[in-house]
Amino acid sequence: MQVRFWGTRGSMAKPGPDTIRYGGNTSCVQVTSDAGTLLVIDCGTGAHGLGQMLMKEGPKPTRGHVLISHTHWDHIQGIPFFTPFFIPGNKWDFYAPKGFGESLRETLAGQMEYTYFPITPEAFGAELNYNNLSEGVFRIDDVVIRTRYLNHPALTIAFRIEVDGAVVVYACDHEPHSHEAADGVGALDGQDLAHAEFLRDADLVIHDAQYLASEYAGKVGWGHSTVEYSLQVCQTVGVKQLAITHHDPLRTDDAIDAVVAKMRESITPAGAIEVFGAAEGMILDYRGTKTASTEADTATMDQAVGSREAVVLLITQNEALREKMRLAVSDEPVTMKTSESAIIAALRDDQPTTGMILIDGAIESGALAMAKSIRARPDMATTPILFLGGADAGFGNFGEHSEWLRTPFSVEYARSRIRTWTMRSAFRWLSASIPENETERLQALRALNLVEAGGDERFDRYTRIAAALFNVPYALVSIVDDDRQWFKSTYGTEITQTPRDVSFCAHAIHHADVMVVNDALRDSRFGDNPTVVGPPNVRFYAGTPLVLPSGFAIGTLCILDDRPREFSETDRARLADLGGLLEQELARVAA
Repeated sequence: MQVRFWGTRGSMAKPGPDTIRYGGNTSCVQVTSDAGTLLVIDCGTGAHGLGQMLMKEGPKPTRGHVLISHTHWDHIQGIPFFTPFFIPGNKWDFYAPKGFGESLRETLAGQMEYTYFPITPEAFGAELNYNNLSEGVFRIDDVVIRTRYLNHPALTIAFRIEVDGAVVVYACDHEPHSHEAADGVGALDGQDLAHAEFLRDADLVIHDAQYLASEYAGKVGWGHSTVEYSLQVCQTVGVKQLAITHHDPLRTDDAIDAVVAKMRESITPAGAIEVFGAAEGMILDYRGTKTASTEADTATMDQAVGSREAVVLLITQNEALREKMRLAVSDEPVTMKTSESAIIAALRDDQPTTGMILIDGAIESGALAMAKSIRARPDMATTPILFLGGADAGFGNFGEHSEWLRTPFSVEYARSRIRTWTMRSAFRWLSASIPENETERLQALRALNLVEAGGDERFDRYTRIAAALFNVPYALVSIVDDDRQWFKSTYGTEITQTPRDVSFCAHAIHHADVMVVNDALRDSRFGDNPTVVGPPNVRFYAGTPLVLPSGFAIGTLCILDDRPREFSETDRARLADLGGLLEQELARVAA
């Protein structure tokens, strides 16, 4: 893959004679795979130059994907000036952290309101699609992308991009979780170590390094790394190359040269990692031997059991802190409960689940001891715990499901950390309910002798026709058993079965007609489903139930796509007709 920098400046654009070599435009990086998949990471002012280049490359329509780390102004202000968005026939997808409240489109369009800008997003002629992200993994064509939340006053995501046997990580706008880690000297622990692990063995890490350790004391809570921290996290996990980026507006070219020179001198052993400053116009090529895999990521989703409204539990005796946290969650879809000295008694099954616990680090009874007693409860072994202030050194390394929010911190920073942790545990994958006539349905199914019998050539023509008729990469004939989903015919994949609880078809058999999911990532039933966040990365699904003459639905004829799409009433009727022909085939089997 090829990496090209179009904008490397942080916070605000700073063109001028002192920023010529490293550039004055705000964040924008282009990543292009050997197969031609085009990714644009962040869309700061640097995106203007990228758009102009794409327009010069030829008259053919442009297909691209924009990965937005977060929606602070310096990372989206190039959107209104990106020419390909205005050209009919072009198609672009936006991907950004899934927040609460207004939609991603509304957020990105906010800077184009009449008060601030002369034209509105309605002027865009290209087809623009908007995709919400949380932590996990997804695929764009040949590229596998992993995501992890960063430490910033807004919900912010890092991208780990895997393609062509190489790995590039973009981690911009991230502050050390521990203030002490800013100097890059002590051993990493807690969330700082977890952040480093996300970078492990990358060929290139593009990392926020806006400040020096000597400047950090006056910048605490602003959401940015020091150069010393960025070097330490990369050296700790075997990163091959580090490109420091998000250069401070006050950092001249000569000053960046001096920073890089000092970083190189501190590397032990010498040459263990290559360090340089990201500069506008810089082009890097990567090809390696790593194999992209999503097995570990999809496995972590197996614990998901759907989501209910979360409770944020605050333990404090401090009224000022209580009011500060009330403001922090005021716009979040959570309920905050408070207790002065101990955790509230176990919640009943019919109450919302405790999604997060906030403990005042200065609480008289001992915040760390209280946290340990909470962790001893089996039902709260992995519940996120956020320590608020306090001076107990044990907070920083309490566990992977905890974090220490050091003082001083703003309401906005507290909101960001609460949102990050509640989003991490807000699974949206729901298993289908069991039909009321399940016993009779399974008896009718097993009488056909179709379960676990492998594929069936009699059904292959239906999947071939379905794939061609609707121009989709996958078509399947599924059989929904008691705990598995079996595929009697497949087009586009060699998979033979899946667990029933991840099955779209297990939902479809409840429908009287065709069930359509236009975009699985936006559907509350499937957003975190392993088949959505991992291979085959289902975005579109349409399935017509296969009903026996006895009236029992035993499976579906379904089609899948790894891109969102619309499905007209005519399409629905055609799929239902094809399913009806297949039902006749099943009726002959039953006879």
